[in-house]
Amino acid sequence: MSATVPWTIGGLLSRTADYLKRSGSQSPRLDAEVLLSHARGCQRIELYTAFEDQPSEQVRAAFREMVRRRAEGTPVAYLVGFKEFYSMTFEVNPDVLIPRPETEHLVVAALDYAKSIVHPGTLRVVDVGTGSGAVAIALAKHLPACHMTAVDISQAALQVAQRNAQRHAIGEDRISWVQGDLLTWCCEDLKFDLIVSNPPYVSADEFAQLAGTVRDYEPRLALVAEQGPLELLRELVRQSALHLVPGGQLCFEISPMLAGQVETMTGSASCWGPPELTKDLSGQVRVVLLKRSTEEK
Repeated sequence: MSATVPWTIGGLLSRTADYLKRSGSQSPRLDAEVLLSHARGCQRIELYTAFEDQPSEQVRAAFREMVRRRAEGTPVAYLVGFKEFYSMTFEVNPDVLIPRPETEHLVVAALDYAKSIVHPGTLRVVDVGTGSGAVAIALAKHLPACHMTAVDISQAALQVAQRNAQRHAIGEDRISWVQGDLLTWCCEDLKFDLIVSNPPYVSADEFAQLAGTVRDYEPRLALVAEQGPLELLRELVRQSALHLVPGGQLCFEISPMLAGQVETMTGSASCWGPPELTKDLSGQVRVVLLKRSTEEK
């Protein structure tokens, strides 16, 4: 950057977007705007009315450091410490997976089901593999008559999720926290009306092929099904059958590459109705919905 030409907001954004594009960013302008607004302590939209402003050296220094790390591959969400999901802001750090827009389809499917049933009391919902708590908290916000149980194998992830619940005013009377693996922690007679999950569904081989921005920064535990993604999903389905009320529903996210195998796996089970597969905006199968039969076939 020139020592004689003053740097404006507009100039910083333009130069930084070009630099990040050369560094491999898929959204260089957006990255630059998010990082600069964070360094300035303002909303991103405020940058558009400040193109001619000259940020202080302190702001430029903070911005330069974040840009350097972004060019090395660090995800923007980890640099700024938050991610938007379902029109809500969630704290994220390397202990939790960064919420993806595709996972909003899981929330929509779960809400559609929950709002379609008549329930005499509190709706009992469990989120298996809660991570940052994004899915559990979004559901709790939109289902005021539900009690949510949020489960994760990682204690560090649960701590992030608890802070996010506090951020969104979801109290301990609305949500319970459990450290556990899938539903193995459940006692035999514990039943739910709705089970949701965005489980790990990447194989170890696929993990090695992921982009470095994911592979090198996001938690492997939240991404990789070490025993194989289909085996993990099969176990999730098996355990869910034991802990859903008759007519209850399991909603879980999958890799589109697993759609045919998952449909075959679940279609023949006597305790489930026919699987329903929902697609994301790109036309890829993203969410599987299974309804617990009211009686065995």
